[in-house]
Amino acid sequence: MDLSTIIGMGAAFGLMMMAILQGGPLSMFINIPSILIVVGGTAGVAFVQYPFKDLFDAVNVAKKTVLVKEASINNMIVQLMGFANKARKEGILALQSEMEKIEDEFLVKAMQMAVDGQEPDTLRGMLNTEIEYIQQRHEKGANIFVSLGTISPAMGMVGTLIGLVQMLQTMDDPSKIGPAMAVALLTTFYGAIMANVMFLPMAGKLRLRSESEMLIKTLIIEGMQSILSGENPRVMEQKLHSFIAPKMRESTFNR
Repeated sequence: MDLSTIIGMGAAFGLMMMAILQGGPLSMFINIPSILIVVGGTAGVAFVQYPFKDLFDAVNVAKKTVLVKEASINNMIVQLMGFANKARKEGILALQSEMEKIEDEFLVKAMQMAVDGQEPDTLRGMLNTEIEYIQQRHEKGANIFVSLGTISPAMGMVGTLIGLVQMLQTMDDPSKIGPAMAVALLTTFYGAIMANVMFLPMAGKLRLRSESEMLIKTLIIEGMQSILSGENPRVMEQKLHSFIAPKMRESTFNR
């Protein structure tokens, strides 16, 4: 569970609610036509721009902004060092027994390739190709939310224009000016909220998640290549520590 996303969105919506309630009831900011224009219009344009599958996949990707279990880099280094010491003492085939205990699918795949006798360079090449395709999928998900963040304010502007046209056509009837003006202003409000509180921050968070995941996967590749090459564990640890800041480094040889 990512508390920063929950706290951030909760604070943003909570403070806006407090500001709204200071000036009147919340019902003043609820307008069904405005919601239909912005939400329905954004969804409709998104379906024009992207296939159904990509949009449904983006919904699943969005869960990573809240429901995520980030791997610790230090823990991964410790794990890889343990595998290195075991392989050095008992041989690379000894890692077969460790695979059932591992939750990271990418690490399991890397270990399986090592146990199957892949050459270090072959292992690196194949896993790097997989990383590239994972990055492409992640970037597609983030780009969808960037697009939604662009579409929703545009639909808010469309709603504003609709409201202004309605208002100008009913200037002779003061009772109709208020509802038309509400549509004009609230559609812009809804579009701005959807873009700047939801879609664009989610796209940014997804890109950060992708960068963290790619760092872990690259670390795994480096570690498994070192194990296959029979590299000295101290040299391997120094290589893996280059992925993180000096203050975060913890040597397994001092434990």
